[in-house]
Amino acid sequence: MKFLFGILASYLVGSIPTAYLVGRWVRGIDIRQQGSGNVGATNVFRVVGKKWGVGVFLCDMLKGAAAVTWVAPFAFSSLNPFVTALGCGVAAIVGHTWTVWLGFRGGKGVATSTGVFLALTPWAALTSLFLWALLFAWKRYVSLASLGTALLFPLWVACFYSRAEHFRVLFPISLGVPLFIFYTHRENIHRLREGTERRLI
Repeated sequence: MKFLFGILASYLVGSIPTAYLVGRWVRGIDIRQQGSGNVGATNVFRVVGKKWGVGVFLCDMLKGAAAVTWVAPFAFSSLNPFVTALGCGVAAIVGHTWTVWLGFRGGKGVATSTGVFLALTPWAALTSLFLWALLFAWKRYVSLASLGTALLFPLWVACFYSRAEHFRVLFPISLGVPLFIFYTHRENIHRLREGTERRLI
């Protein structure tokens, strides 16, 4: 029961629609009807303003980290603590991407995933953030940087955590990260192929 409570609580934490709330509070708009229509930091950056976009990214990242570091400890049961934390983190990502408050329509999960893995696998996550910055500086596409970073994430997990006790649980999950990110960015991939994707700056 504790584990199920932790999963539900983490989902609800992740489902807080930060981008939607900022759009409403700052501009009185529905972010789903503006710009790309995505309920995420990049769309807020373009529509509401740079500082608000950065703020949304940080808040969405905090949601993932909070599920792992604050919610999971209350949900420990007979399961391994790392498995519990990982389950709570995944629930937060799902909550962000399919939030119950907006008809199960949310963001693309990059920021919340970053927060989850900064808490669980800091070296792999920090390496990914560095790679993201390099890719973004090179092409100025947020989507391309996110896709490239996700694709290599399992490699960093293997490099830094192959000897960890929980590696056999962590690595299969890390393989799911690029699949998930590619799925949520499927429209971006189409626009990249067509040459119609917008650069952020």
